[in-house]
Amino acid sequence: MNIKSLDHLVITTHNLEACLYFYVDILGMEMDTGNNRYAVRFGNQKFNIHTKPAEFLPAAAYPTEGSLDLCLVVADDLELVKADVEAAGYPIELGIVNRNGALGPMRSLYLRDPDGNLIELCNYMTVL
Repeated sequence: MNIKSLDHLVITTHNLEACLYFYVDILGMEMDTGNNRYAVRFGNQKFNIHTKPAEFLPAAAYPTEGSLDLCLVVADDLELVKADVEAAGYPIELGIVNRNGALGPMRSLYLRDPDGNLIELCNYMTVL
């Protein structure tokens, strides 16, 4: 078997409106309401948004809100991303800090979505 890429993952939320605001308005993802479901898309990937555990079956054994720790690669300079997040009035958890990712050294900025999931935004453009 040769895994090629990530297609989608599922986020369980207790507040759909706040969740969509974070991923669409703060992170700039595109909302998708096709198939009578909520999802957000970016690049060739998507996050399906579930409003209750095991909303669609089969599902993870223990779906719960706030248990994810995700790292998303951004194309923009991280200083600009940080400025945009601050201008939107959204709290920053930590950053900008140097980290090591799947492709080597990177810079990261950490946020929490409304459910408490840790969202790391990184880029490999300028590591100090």
